[in-house]
Amino acid sequence: MSARIPRSNDNDYSDDIIAERQQFIEAQTGAQLQHTKHFSFDPDSMEGNCEHLFGVAQLPIGLAGPLLVNGEHAQGEFYVPMATIEGTLVASYNRGMRVIRESGGVTTTVVSEAMQRAPVFMFRNARDGRDFCHWLQDNFDKIKAQAESTTSVGKLLEIEQYPSHNMVFTRFDYSTGDAAGQNMTGRATFVACEWIRANYPKLRTYGLSGGMDSEKKTSFVNSLKGRGRKVTAELTIPRDVLQNVLRTTPEQLRNSNGINTLAAYLTGASNNAAHPANGLAAMFMATGQDMANIGEANQCSVYSYVTKTGDFYFSVTLPALIMASYGGGTGLATQRECLEIMGCYGKDRAYKLLEIAAGVVVAGELSLVSAARTDRDSGTNEWVDAHEKLGRNR
Repeated sequence: MSARIPRSNDNDYSDDIIAERQQFIEAQTGAQLQHTKHFSFDPDSMEGNCEHLFGVAQLPIGLAGPLLVNGEHAQGEFYVPMATIEGTLVASYNRGMRVIRESGGVTTTVVSEAMQRAPVFMFRNARDGRDFCHWLQDNFDKIKAQAESTTSVGKLLEIEQYPSHNMVFTRFDYSTGDAAGQNMTGRATFVACEWIRANYPKLRTYGLSGGMDSEKKTSFVNSLKGRGRKVTAELTIPRDVLQNVLRTTPEQLRNSNGINTLAAYLTGASNNAAHPANGLAAMFMATGQDMANIGEANQCSVYSYVTKTGDFYFSVTLPALIMASYGGGTGLATQRECLEIMGCYGKDRAYKLLEIAAGVVVAGELSLVSAARTDRDSGTNEWVDAHEKLGRNR
């Protein structure tokens, strides 16, 4: 019989039980824990974030910036902590931030908000499902009251309806304040669904998660309707800034954007960008976000054109950016410090964090797309050269 991992029913985050688990690991596996078992913060603070705690994973955190943001919530220059094990990443984003700075900043807009829980309702036939759709609309205010009775922050904004066969797939859309809100919306929707079950006799049964929220994966519905917050970051870059900093031209970058868009179409990719997941993952790790939400946040669209004056307009829209400034992993010691570096920890700071993150994505796109181009005269490629100098190939 396999040995069971030590656990305490009284306090599973005490120094004694953590030390017991560390000894258990060494005895069972033969590994010697030299680094994972050493950490500087109170293990009690990790209750609710991790079970069977025995240590921490330490990651390098680099600093990029300043990033100049002209947002409605983030205004001014910000230094951005980025946790990564990929050499050249911080340097590349830093270069993109220089372009943004010399162009007068990136303008950011939180366009919409909607965190979902997506129950599916089952009926005897399609006609009963159709009638249920009408009933949902007529009783929205009552359902909203039930859902909002579970939270002081969450607000039910809409119930999307997608009938199919004898089922009605829905998306309960919420605003969630400074929290990401996935657990919040789950509880609120469960209470609402139980009220629906009690008040709609023709309902056979329901599933709290019917998959239409496409949680932690990309989807067409999220690209249009959004999940979390939809954010756009845009700027116009003077021609001379592109030439001096990135050694490229508006025409070359616009052509690269067109090629990437065609490639995205041919491959069925979820975005036509170069690498939004890189910067977002580095920020997610540094600031205590749910890493699995990269599956949604990575989804985006890039749009660009050469202006009449010969400069370069560039824009990224992220329809499913899920980040929090409060709750979840944001209160852990190191993650809180990283949020505080940007002035983004605590209540009423989520939109500020989102705008900074969108600006970071723009910086990374500009830098990588420019670096990936091979110079015909010198026969060099900045992306390859940078990885040789700073990356894993050094």
